[in-house]
Formats: sequence, C-alpha cells, structure tokens
Amino acid sequence: MTTTQRFCMALDLIDEPNLIEEYERYHRPENAWPEVTRSIRDAGIEEMEIYRVENRLFMIVDANNSYDPGVKADADASNAKVREWEDLMSRFQQPLRSAPPGQKWLAMTPIYRLSANNKDLVR
Repeated sequence: MTTTQRFCMALDLIDEPNLIEEYERYHRPENAWPEVTRSIRDAGIEEMEIYRVENRLFMIVDANNSYDPGVKADADASNAKVREWEDLMSRFQQPLRSAPPGQKWLAMTPIYRLSANNKDLVR
C-alpha cells in the first residue's frame, strides 16, 4: 500500500446499547453494502478502520494521492445507494457538540507522532 494521506475522525453514537449493537451489526464484513464499499475504494481510500469505545467512534482513513474529500462528498451526494446508507446510519449517529449543522464526522487534530520524536534513537 502506498498511502500518502491519513485522516482520523470522530463521532458519537446514540448511547443506547441496542442501537450500538445494531450499528456494529451493519458494519460486519458480511453486511457491508457493496455499492458503498465500491464508492469508498473508487475515491482512492485504501484502508478504513472504525473503532469504538463506549458510544464514541474513531475512524482512520488511509488514502492515496487521488483522494479528495470534496470530490468524495460530491460523488456521495449523487450516489443513491450511498445516500440511503448515510440516511440509515443517521439513525444511530449523533454529531459531536462542536460539529457544524449537517456534518457528522469531525476531523481530529494529531498531537503526537512517535516517528517525529527520535531522541530515544540517539545513543
């Protein structure tokens, strides 16, 4: 994989165990919607992982140089199956308090990178 861009984003789920369980069920490999998976790959996203603690989600997106979030958003807006998926997922999701209206996932700010701290490598 020749990843050149990484995006980390967060959002909350509605804090109800049955909804969280259902959300996770939709995200199992056997339940993935092929049209949505294809739209992700076609945009230049090479890997995507979503982690959960309590009702907080953390998503890591690794993308190649062709990926442009604005182009992806435009493509999603014109893709009926992606819009259907997003509408369905909205039943489970709630934006973070600081999210602008209509925006679900918020970009996280990187604050530490091990590879940037090489002091321990000098002997």
